[in-house]
Amino acid sequence: MADDLKSHLAPFTITDGKDFKLKSRSTDDDSWKRSKKETRKLLQTGIERLGKLQEKLYAQDSRGLLLIFQAMDAAGKDGAIKHVMSGINPQGCQVYAFKAPSAEEIDHDFLWRTSKSLPERGRIGIFNRSYYEETLVVRVHPEYLQKQKLPPELVTKDIWKERFEDINAFERYLSRNGYVIRKFFLNVSKKEQKKRFLERIELDDKNWKFSMADAKERGFWGKYMDAYDDMIRNTATKHAPWIVVPADNKRFARLVVAASVVDALEDMNLAFPKVSAAQKKDLEAARLALESEKRG
Repeated sequence: MADDLKSHLAPFTITDGKDFKLKSRSTDDDSWKRSKKETRKLLQTGIERLGKLQEKLYAQDSRGLLLIFQAMDAAGKDGAIKHVMSGINPQGCQVYAFKAPSAEEIDHDFLWRTSKSLPERGRIGIFNRSYYEETLVVRVHPEYLQKQKLPPELVTKDIWKERFEDINAFERYLSRNGYVIRKFFLNVSKKEQKKRFLERIELDDKNWKFSMADAKERGFWGKYMDAYDDMIRNTATKHAPWIVVPADNKRFARLVVAASVVDALEDMNLAFPKVSAAQKKDLEAARLALESEKRG
């Protein structure tokens, strides 16, 4: 699956943000010519492959995978996580959704609440929103920054640049400790977001998803796009790339996410742990004991 999609994945994967421009990125799957049936089949193949790779990751217990999802409301983060991760063992996956920080979290540095939620070795950790919110919503709403109890002399015009530097250093630190990082920005259009908001209002089984706060944030669309643009430009690296996913088509977006996760796991060269000669002797002794028990 990964081989089949690599040529399509490459344009979405940003490992150096120097020349990145969000405005030049399509929100639709206009380069994808496969049918819905083929796309659905590929996604299922990816989900099955992901399940097998996750089993090896868990057994090897030396590396971890951190997946970060950022997007505007209704871009499909929850659906992508739900569908792509549907085939893995729940024991090997940890999902955290980060909302507005609590009083305790505000009393710590901005990386604290996510740091204590990092995945263990052998597991896949998923952040539904993350420390990147500190360069997005806090940047769009400067009043939130005033509530973070920072010493006034540290809140300068360079604070966003400094936060990008801190994040880059943190992600480099994680990669040096055996963690692979993939960051997904689900790039949905304003028109598609409106359509999905209206569905949430009109369909009874989706009413619970709608929030007036989400609709209010839509009014800051331009500022958010500028913030996302700057975020990707400053934090896309080889060890922690951004995958800018065209998200107007949910099925295609999930396929891109699945292919990217499979690709990341395959790059780890995962394998089940080899059994030593001593362990093989123990296995043989256990087998003989069990067979003897059966005869008895």
